[in-house]
Amino acid sequence: MNIRASILPVILLAAVLAGCSSSAPLSKRDNFAYLYGKSGAQMPLQARVHHLSSDHSRVYYKLNTKDLLYKSDGSGGPFHAVVRISYESYDAFGSSALLDSASTIIDDETNEPGEDKELIGSMDLRRKEQRSFILKIMARDLNRDQQSTVFLRVDKDGISDRQYFMPVDTAHGLPFFSDHFKAGRVRVRCETCAGRTLTVTHHPANSTMPAPVFNTASTAKSPSARIDSTFHVSVNADGLFTMDLTLPGSYRIGADSLSENGYYLHSVAEAYPLVVTPDDLLKPLRYITSNQEYDRLAKSPDVRQAVERFWIDAAGDRERGREAIRIYYGRVENANRHFTAEAEGWRTDRGLVHIIFGVPTSIYKTDLAETWIYGEENNLMSLTFTFKRRNGTFIDNDMVLERDPLLKGAWYRNVESWRNGRVYQN
Repeated sequence: MNIRASILPVILLAAVLAGCSSSAPLSKRDNFAYLYGKSGAQMPLQARVHHLSSDHSRVYYKLNTKDLLYKSDGSGGPFHAVVRISYESYDAFGSSALLDSASTIIDDETNEPGEDKELIGSMDLRRKEQRSFILKIMARDLNRDQQSTVFLRVDKDGISDRQYFMPVDTAHGLPFFSDHFKAGRVRVRCETCAGRTLTVTHHPANSTMPAPVFNTASTAKSPSARIDSTFHVSVNADGLFTMDLTLPGSYRIGADSLSENGYYLHSVAEAYPLVVTPDDLLKPLRYITSNQEYDRLAKSPDVRQAVERFWIDAAGDRERGREAIRIYYGRVENANRHFTAEAEGWRTDRGLVHIIFGVPTSIYKTDLAETWIYGEENNLMSLTFTFKRRNGTFIDNDMVLERDPLLKGAWYRNVESWRNGRVYQN
């Protein structure tokens, strides 16, 4: 991800209202389907936590000005967007007790309300006890009463923990909100590592595809298990160092090469998370094509044209084919934004289910699992998918589907629906 030249400086916090929140507590039965649905796409919010020391942390957030409503008072003066940023912390997703909360009001002023700029700010995060907890971060556009929400797990203290590391923009020193970058050089900040030498292990890119949802013979291997090289980086006195991500794959940065703890950077294709290149269009079709069909598309002299022709033929006419393309690859991009772990989001188990089945009716979360339900709960016709956090994983977002042979019929019905240009929607 590249930061645009038009990025705004970190916003000065106008007012912090600590310990007061009108939000309802988290519950094991809260429906989190909105996190991956259309509401989150209307005003995308990105956030990350950075530990500056063992007792000082900061939560960074990013919005785009194009997603906010700017209003004028009618006097010909500047336009204003007014946004409330707030956070709440809980022991776990099932907790009813609010540990802490804070909020701030942002008043962004401009004479050109149509500008497309990144709006980045930060809030101090209290960590009174050295333990992990769930952080709920919310942004509400007060001009249109629209809200987006992000959940993060805040790691307990430990000098090799990933949240002590943060990739930053070289020109402005502001954070990136992804750990996935196209090949190149990336600046990283780790204040607690100042003056130290860190060990980096490189793990080759994993190109495996998830098996169908009914294939219980599929074994989910631990990500980045193989190390093909090891090297060291020196952190300067300001806590900054530079990583060269020329080789595709994952880079683990830590105190030594033996532990799985540490911070991971990932080198991905240039267009990620968007679907832009012919390769981006082709690969997700593996979910709904036969081996022969896929090979024929891959060997076509014009892959982009061949993929378009596949969809038009499937749908029966150009208009329906283009609508299927828009929805299918829209889900691919949405999966990349929400489910990326070591692999791009579309190549994960949740990405697979999201692309084929769409956004669930209900999503229930715990610290270690997500349950997706399509249709009414307790209805015999509904579908349930359970994802569990991979054992020994280094990324919270890395979840594995509990595959079930009873899902075979639903899988083939929906694949066939796509192959006929009919979109499965709830």
